[in-house]
Amino acid sequence: MQDWTTECDVVVIGSGGGALTGAYTAASQGLSTIVLEKTDLFGGTSSYSGASIWLPGTQVQERAGLQDSTENARTYLRNLLGDTESVRQDAYVDTAPVVVALLEKDPNIEFEYRAFPDYYKAEGRMDSGRSINPLDLDPADIGDLAGKIRPELDQDRTGQGHAPGKLIGGRALIGRLLAAVQGTGNAELRTGTALTELVVEDGRVVGVVAEANGEQIRIKANRGVLLAAGGIEGNAEMREQAGTPGKADWSMGPFGANTGTAIAAGVAVGGATALLDQAWFCPGVAQPDRSAAFMVGVRGGLLVDAQGRRYLNESLPYDQFGRGMDAHDKATTAASREDGGAGSCAIPSYLIFDSREGGGLPAICIPNTAPAKHLEAGTWASSDTLEGLAEKTGIPADALRATVEQFNDYAKHGVDEQFHRGEDPYDAFFCPPNGGPNNALTAIESGPFYAAKIVLSDLGTKGGLVTDADARVLTADGTPVEGLYAAGNTGASVSGAFYPGPGVPLGTAMVFSYRAVQNMLGN
Repeated sequence: MQDWTTECDVVVIGSGGGALTGAYTAASQGLSTIVLEKTDLFGGTSSYSGASIWLPGTQVQERAGLQDSTENARTYLRNLLGDTESVRQDAYVDTAPVVVALLEKDPNIEFEYRAFPDYYKAEGRMDSGRSINPLDLDPADIGDLAGKIRPELDQDRTGQGHAPGKLIGGRALIGRLLAAVQGTGNAELRTGTALTELVVEDGRVVGVVAEANGEQIRIKANRGVLLAAGGIEGNAEMREQAGTPGKADWSMGPFGANTGTAIAAGVAVGGATALLDQAWFCPGVAQPDRSAAFMVGVRGGLLVDAQGRRYLNESLPYDQFGRGMDAHDKATTAASREDGGAGSCAIPSYLIFDSREGGGLPAICIPNTAPAKHLEAGTWASSDTLEGLAEKTGIPADALRATVEQFNDYAKHGVDEQFHRGEDPYDAFFCPPNGGPNNALTAIESGPFYAAKIVLSDLGTKGGLVTDADARVLTADGTPVEGLYAAGNTGASVSGAFYPGPGVPLGTAMVFSYRAVQNMLGN
């Protein structure tokens, strides 16, 4: 007989977009629900996000007059991902409209369509995108909850960020979901409470053991436990064991969070894992404190490896950019070692740019550290000449000069003959008109010149517990672990090694959290 501290119908571990969607789904349908967040603030990595959510074929796109459909989205995923996860792919796109309809019934939640292209050229793609976003939120509308949401990335890491005002992006999403969950009257929202163990009776997960303020608590979950507490991105040891590229210090997850605790708890009760070497990759601007900053929307400059070679289209969607860095690093480092060399050839790489933007990085960078601090710390270098820049970075001067001259010729004629930058609708999405034939190609010619160290970062890992279409955690032989569910980055992603479009991490987390609760209800 277990000695329970308290009991409820559903325990949710984590408080990001997926976790809170699951909590709302449960609480709004009469299930008593307890949300456990191990840090002192709600929202996790979701709070850092721009909150694009890849939920196709919903009433939001219909309101905006977007010519899209569930079938079109299904076609896109099939062409991109293949048939191996067809059941979960179908569950994702078929359930997306249902999830949005449920959420928008609550007066606290409203979404809108914002153009942001899908990331791959495949049949079914929407060049204008199909993602939705939460409306900005006045913090006064949600009272004390506003002060319990994790700050935006800039502010959380550096103490600097946007001036106080409306909650935007991920913070708006979390604020709206928190208000909706609280408004049901059927949920408890707890911070500072860390999962330590899942409790099993007769082969079924029946509750959790957690720690709060140094004390152990035991919570019985009559319907089920939903694990939606991020991946292993913040755990250096687990990353190394899994062979996940990049480093914990370079990840965009909240410091001290997303350390794989929920995944480990699931494994301890028989859950299988997959894709642990995968992440939602992105290039990261190396920071003076040895962390990294998310870089997206490159509108100028070019990327070179340690040998001064350009090796990818710098305007790629960020996951493809990161994967390109990893692939080039592995290939060139192996070749270098065969020739008697040592060390990494592409991580770090260098973004080479000129003074066209006053010495600022020609890309979106979050957090955005001042150039002077980078130059002082040595994470950036600057010189009036390319030769001087080469000397400061150790890049061969002749190679750097040749690469820049070739790139400038591409910019003049508007065609990137090597990597086709500017040919895809995504490439120029962040680029203002430059007066040339290709807005994604701008010559590098106005000294002083700069080199910013670029490392391999991620927005979180995407490997985790193996689940079925209802988010039930499965054992190695495919048998469900009764009473246990996983969603978001705690579960192995339905998209495998691909990042189909903006907001797929949030979209899948929300859909499969919803489906988990529906399964608990017997639907």
